[in-house]
Amino acid sequence: MMRLAAAAYRVPTDAPEGDGTLAWDSTTMVLVRAEADGQVGVGWTYGPAAVVPVVTELLAPVVADLDPDDVPTVWSAMQRRLRNAGRPGVAGLALSAADCAVWDLKARRHGLPLARLLGTARRQVPVYGSGGFTTYDSDRQHRQLAGWVHDEGIPRVKIKIGESWGTEVPRDLARMAAARRIIGDDTELYVDANGAYQRKQAVQVMRSAADLDVRWYEEPVSSDDLPGLGLVRDQVLPDVAAGEYGFDLVYFHRMAPYVDCLQIDVTRCGGITEFLRAAAVAAAAGLEVSAHCAPHQHLPVAAAVPNLRHVEWFHDHVRIESMLFDGTVGATGGVAAVNLDAPGIGLELRTALAEPYRVA
Repeated sequence: MMRLAAAAYRVPTDAPEGDGTLAWDSTTMVLVRAEADGQVGVGWTYGPAAVVPVVTELLAPVVADLDPDDVPTVWSAMQRRLRNAGRPGVAGLALSAADCAVWDLKARRHGLPLARLLGTARRQVPVYGSGGFTTYDSDRQHRQLAGWVHDEGIPRVKIKIGESWGTEVPRDLARMAAARRIIGDDTELYVDANGAYQRKQAVQVMRSAADLDVRWYEEPVSSDDLPGLGLVRDQVLPDVAAGEYGFDLVYFHRMAPYVDCLQIDVTRCGGITEFLRAAAVAAAAGLEVSAHCAPHQHLPVAAAVPNLRHVEWFHDHVRIESMLFDGTVGATGGVAAVNLDAPGIGLELRTALAEPYRVA
């Protein structure tokens, strides 16, 4: 018999954070525990505490009598149970965290590292430093970028642009120029507009930044505007990327013709099971994939994907995961080591430390 349980932990940010279309001062992690035969697997997502009852009330009953080794059967049962709840959104977050927990449980039951169970295409995963929030002043942006590049040796970094829904373009350009000065000529500069710009505006912003050698232009327009993504992609030099809001396989199939790199988030797309399928969809379209946020949740599945470009080493999530788990890793040199020794994902929740942050 398999049991699913869930809890939500809300952790304040270390400074106000924001991008082109949203601002926040705390982040909620929902952790799912899958238990069978005295072993416990963990998986998590970042989203509202409302994910918890979806796990406990909708998903837990339909998997109770299933063999946790039969992950496709478990995933299918959970996915079918969510039909009337709506797969995208909160229900999709619950499915994703639960699927990751079941994979972790299977690995632990067999005494295998999760990466060994999935199989590896690599044993170190390339990462890029991600932060540079629009709420940062110039000094904080400087310290963060300098830390990644000059202290940790990460060769690719990203900042947020598109401030205030694209109405502060001069500041966007100034911050991009400042970032290039800080990181030097040999580090790749990435930018993320979070869908804040209009189509022609997005093209013009990148033309105005032509001398900055930007390599990655994430969500220059809304990810719902597929023709707009394609238009921008064909008019600018940086690779255009999107996909972080994909909750099912069809989403990635539809988006693939319009971007240079598909982003997939294992904590949203349907877990490890669907991440592998989405990566195959991207490969069939001749694309690489990039794992969005939740870096430690991504490491085992990222290691398994041949067409992976990199994992987003997102400041907020790196900080939370390092706080709440034992077994986390660093990214010195721009790569994160994959656990190949400890059973499962190789992380253990620091229960006593996490408890003060629990909200559900």
